[in-house]
Amino acid sequence: MRKHNFNSGPSVLPKEVLEQASEAIINFNGINLSLLEIGHRTNWFVDVIEESKLLVKELMQLNNNYEVLFLHGGATTQFMQVPLNLLNENETAAYCDNGIWGSKAISEAKIFGKVNVIASSKDQNYNYIPKSFTLPDNTKYLHLTSNNTVEGTQWHQFPETTIPIVADMSSDIFSRQLNFNQFQLIYAGAQKNMGAAGVSLVVIDKNILGKVSRQISPILDYRKHIEAASLLNTPPVFAIYVALLTLRWIKKEGGLAEMENRANKKSSLLYNTIDSLPLFECAIKKEDRSKMNAVFCIKEEVLQNKFLEECKEEGMIGVKGYRTVGGLRVSMYNALSLESVEAITMLMKNFANKYS
Repeated sequence: MRKHNFNSGPSVLPKEVLEQASEAIINFNGINLSLLEIGHRTNWFVDVIEESKLLVKELMQLNNNYEVLFLHGGATTQFMQVPLNLLNENETAAYCDNGIWGSKAISEAKIFGKVNVIASSKDQNYNYIPKSFTLPDNTKYLHLTSNNTVEGTQWHQFPETTIPIVADMSSDIFSRQLNFNQFQLIYAGAQKNMGAAGVSLVVIDKNILGKVSRQISPILDYRKHIEAASLLNTPPVFAIYVALLTLRWIKKEGGLAEMENRANKKSSLLYNTIDSLPLFECAIKKEDRSKMNAVFCIKEEVLQNKFLEECKEEGMIGVKGYRTVGGLRVSMYNALSLESVEAITMLMKNFANKYS
């Protein structure tokens, strides 16, 4: 029996994806070679990466201005690679500080140019999304984190602006329908909603490239990766293949509309349970609560540890909050079943009846 996997990342994957990936490790597509053995420039793998790109464009309904890249280094590398490619030393980018990952992105951007932190929720421990701010006309781009995995907040409406928007969508990509063409650059680590750890997705409007004066090392230049079709160096073959399998699964299950429908059901059930039980507390503003990562707590630490023990006994993993925040966290990515959320809400009710 599989565990209820509430890990924030690497996280739960669809069972059929795991089965297909395991088969490919032994015999990829019946060619009597392991996926781990094939050359990355062979047609066998080129077909994998090209289908993956097409599925990304299809699911996100991207126009022809966009290129899709699969890169090394995790989303954290994009904290540096974005300003390196988009921001001159004398130019200013606007950043929203809504949590730990936005804060890290700000620190990296300051190495390459000027940063204007136009909105921050640090004053209230990042428990809300600031929505009222002004973007100066000379702003090169606006950077935001669409879903804050650690703090449990999420942008449910995005700013309307003519200034290019860069979004870190690592923890909510492919979970809902959006006008993805309103963003000029989107990046995401794969290990939450779209596959295994080891690869990052970058979706970029090629019209914003080539406007910085600095020399960029080819391995960090988006244009070079576009020219090489994500094969500038040896890509993470296995992680890209798992991403392909996951993208196929999303499409087969009904696309982003169905992923959003499931996210609404799972998050509503969990948050309604939290709000109905005085023992549990969620400090996140209701209108900004994440549908991917519910962050909450039990006020009495002794009871919190007991609750975590009961979760473990019931085969529920990943419920402990982030190390710098504490508390509890339940991550509800695409591959997590409604049954898993029903199981933990039942445990919460029984626990509250026992200890309230």
